[in-house]
This record gives sequence, structure tokens and C-alpha cells, in this order.
Amino acid sequence: MRLVQVAQRVEDLDRAADFYTVLLETAPTARFDDAGLVFFDLDGVRLLLDRNAPAGLLYLQVDNVHDALERLEGLAEVISRPHVIFTHDSDLLGPVGHEEWQAFVRDSEGNAVGLVAFQRG
Repeated sequence: MRLVQVAQRVEDLDRAADFYTVLLETAPTARFDDAGLVFFDLDGVRLLLDRNAPAGLLYLQVDNVHDALERLEGLAEVISRPHVIFTHDSDLLGPVGHEEWQAFVRDSEGNAVGLVAFQRG
């Protein structure tokens, strides 16, 4: 079994599409204005921005949390600055020998989004 799609609640479809285009550094793969839906491809998993979805908490992998926050400056409220959660001593939850960095922001719609990067310790 694999994850196919994750939905995120949005109020303003244009504003949310712009926010995630900057964060993900890619354009939406599909948009259905009448239904209030925008889709992005996250390496084979669909991210659905939906006016009718419940609020959720996304954790998105980025190359570097500091760089991601820099890209989002002025677009997102920082909830939690970048910090190391732990260092992986096995490959159970991440690559061995890497620190897991996380930061949290609020997207354009008020949803919390976790940014996660794996960096050599």
C-alpha cells in the first residue's frame, strides 16, 4: 500500500496555489476552479488544495529548512525556527548518520506546515 493523496484546507485558492508554488518550487499539475481544487505532484503523491477539506498538518521534505524559510520570507509566519529534532542512528525513520532538521510555518490559509530536511551530522 502507498499514499496516493493528501488534502489541505484552503480558503483562497489563488493565494494558496501561489504559496505552494513558491514552497514546492513547481507549478500545479491540475486546477479545477469550479470545484475549488488545485493539485501538485509530490514525487508521485498528490497534494490537493481543497476548499472543503478538513485542516491537517503536512510535513514536507525540503533540501534545507533554512533555504526554504528564506524563500517563504514575507509569505509565511514562522511558528518554529529550524532546529535539530534528532540524529538518526538507524534507517528506521531517516537516513543513518543524518540530523533531522525541522521548522514550522503557517501557510497562506493558516494551516501549519512542517518542513523537514536530512543533513549529515
